[in-house]
Amino acid sequence: MQDTRNVIDEFKGWSHEAIVAELDKCGTGLEIAIENTERDFNMGTIVRSANAFGVRHVHVVGRKQWNKRGAMATDKYLHVHYHASVGEFVKAMSEKKREIIAVDNIEESVPLGKTNLPKNAVLVFGQEGPGISPELAATAGQIVAIEQFGSTRSINVGVAAGIAMYAWAQQHTLKG
Repeated sequence: MQDTRNVIDEFKGWSHEAIVAELDKCGTGLEIAIENTERDFNMGTIVRSANAFGVRHVHVVGRKQWNKRGAMATDKYLHVHYHASVGEFVKAMSEKKREIIAVDNIEESVPLGKTNLPKNAVLVFGQEGPGISPELAATAGQIVAIEQFGSTRSINVGVAAGIAMYAWAQQHTLKG
């Protein structure tokens, strides 16, 4: 029987458990978090990108329910952790010795292109529209914004997440 799952050829025919175990062995070390205040449809896209960039742990802060359709079942291959509140998330990241880096184009942000992202980062993304809550932004060790050159104020949060994860990979995974 042909394996029709959306996995790379190397994993065709492998059990789900074997794929997760292999990914856990070779993951990048980057973690991400998504503040889920409005059940944003972009969350699935962010999770799918996280899988593509070798992220092993995704943290959902706030509402537990989210639209998984855009994830294209990639969430099954990573570890999704739920935190009911910002405080619970911050405590968990402190225990894991993770540095919270918010990605949002708010006033306190610094340009992503001029930022050295820490290896132990957890990149945090907000919801499309409102962005990261002031409460979560206040907990970040740094807030970075993606430089833009057109007329719009912001880019889609799913796209922003992919750019930020790639920037981290450039600094820590692709350096050879």
